[in-house]
Amino acid sequence: MLSFGSWVTFGKQIGDKTADELMSIAYDAGVNFFDNAEIYARGQSEKVMGHILKNKTWSRSSYTISSKVFFGFEEDKPNQRGLSRKHIMEGCHAALKRLQLDYLDMFFCHRPDKNTPIEETVLAMNTLIQQGKILYWGTSEWANDEIMAAIAVAKDYKLIGPTMEQPQYNMFERTKLEKDYLLLFRDHGLGTTIWSPLCSGLLTGKYNNADPKDTRLNIEGMDWLKERTLGDQSRIEKTKSLDKLAKELGTSLPKLAIAWCARNKNVSTVILGASKPEQLKETLTSLDLLPKLTEDVMLKIETILQNKPVLAQY
Repeated sequence: MLSFGSWVTFGKQIGDKTADELMSIAYDAGVNFFDNAEIYARGQSEKVMGHILKNKTWSRSSYTISSKVFFGFEEDKPNQRGLSRKHIMEGCHAALKRLQLDYLDMFFCHRPDKNTPIEETVLAMNTLIQQGKILYWGTSEWANDEIMAAIAVAKDYKLIGPTMEQPQYNMFERTKLEKDYLLLFRDHGLGTTIWSPLCSGLLTGKYNNADPKDTRLNIEGMDWLKERTLGDQSRIEKTKSLDKLAKELGTSLPKLAIAWCARNKNVSTVILGASKPEQLKETLTSLDLLPKLTEDVMLKIETILQNKPVLAQY
């Protein structure tokens, strides 16, 4: 139910020694899925993770690794990004080399590609599965109709379609998981590996009364993320109320936010991120809070958030 991701941190925010320590803490706590992508630290994140895995004695069958393809990071020439057959194949080979692995357990299309026929993308992913270079493929931040189109193409061509999606999901970003994807869950059993359960740190409470400088939102090049996360002042006020509720439950806001995500039956795994060992050790115990998330507590959370997606009535 809990997994660990390297976005922003590996190869950028933290040193390799800390990355090694964090992966070891996660693995020893039972985490068996580690998430990565070609664009994370422009390939360096995969190199760091690959080096760590190479030096572990962990059985390959005891963990799963993912990567994602779309953005590229070389010279941004036409063939170096997107979901064409060329970039998918080359992106997979490059990821395997950086991670020092023979195969990826999961390979995500990191964004939809409006310039490539969906048939080409589905065929390329199926080829990688046939070659044994990936076991499963999925999407990340795709719209409902885009995922449905990929599933339809796979069905028509008798190929393997996408089996999982990686969307952002947290107390402030709810629409895809709680509204848009409902038919995908019901009719196709779509799995989800959700990211940013703490809304890029907002749901830790660290921004309630200050703007700390040693966070991912203040890393060079992350201005877009800072604006998206902190641009709405009402979120800060809601976070303060959620923090108060967490204290009433005898827990912390981060654990409450992660447990809230995990409580959703359509969440397959919650990807945790951390830059410090103590952060990860705390959030790895978040599932212990699930019994306390009664209907009464969930109603109190909804009263604070006031953002539950409205479902269409027929």
